[in-house]
Amino acid sequence: MKITTWNVNSLTARLQHVLDWTAANPVDVLCLQELKLTDDKFPLDVLRGAGYEHCAVFGQKTYNGVAIMSRHPLGDIAKNIAGFEDEHSRVIAATLDTAQGPIRVVNGYFVNGQAPGTEKFEYKMSWLRGLRDYLRSELERHPSTVLLGDFNIAPEDRDSFDPEGLRETIHHTTEERDHFRKLIELGLVDSFRLFEQPEKSYSWWDYRMLGYQKNRGLRIDHILVSEPLKAQVKACSIDRTPRKWKQPSDHAPVTVEFQ
Repeated sequence: MKITTWNVNSLTARLQHVLDWTAANPVDVLCLQELKLTDDKFPLDVLRGAGYEHCAVFGQKTYNGVAIMSRHPLGDIAKNIAGFEDEHSRVIAATLDTAQGPIRVVNGYFVNGQAPGTEKFEYKMSWLRGLRDYLRSELERHPSTVLLGDFNIAPEDRDSFDPEGLRETIHHTTEERDHFRKLIELGLVDSFRLFEQPEKSYSWWDYRMLGYQKNRGLRIDHILVSEPLKAQVKACSIDRTPRKWKQPSDHAPVTVEFQ
């Protein structure tokens, strides 16, 4: 079974990219972020035609929005962080019914945070605290859990093209990295780091200043798996191919494969 996370930066603009990529990579579950559309605008019929019969959607006009598209039945769908009041559509969770048993998938578009010292950064910190409390209870209910999405955090220096020049800037601050570490301490594992990976492996590149062409990127899209799933992880990789297409998302899809 394969599960993918991809920030498409507008599903309306990138729908054909999603269709082309899933045709070549028919993953079982595709989790999208930054839909930038309301639920009624979600192209449900088109995606069902592509094989994703089961879709859980939490959209928002112009901004944010997350979805789980699946070839497996979805149940127990929940939106946003329980106990944390938020006007933005950032989290959707659902339970996959698989032959190996139920797997809880939590798909998040984490707060960007803008810059340390701003109100948006404080919102990010409080949001991350709320997420951690929520995940703690989710893991108690669902031992087999996958947390994935656009985290907007580069957890280590090797996840940034310029770790020294960008130190303590957004995505690189000690506070953000501490939150990432505390998520891991709940009993999660960074599936990408379970394997030897090429140096300078990134999942996001700025549109400006030839960011992709010069590989000036960050690894900020992650797939964390709970300990009971760790032994089943067969591979985890970033597919840079769609980033080369015309008018691409600034993010690349990341896929975990389970035995």
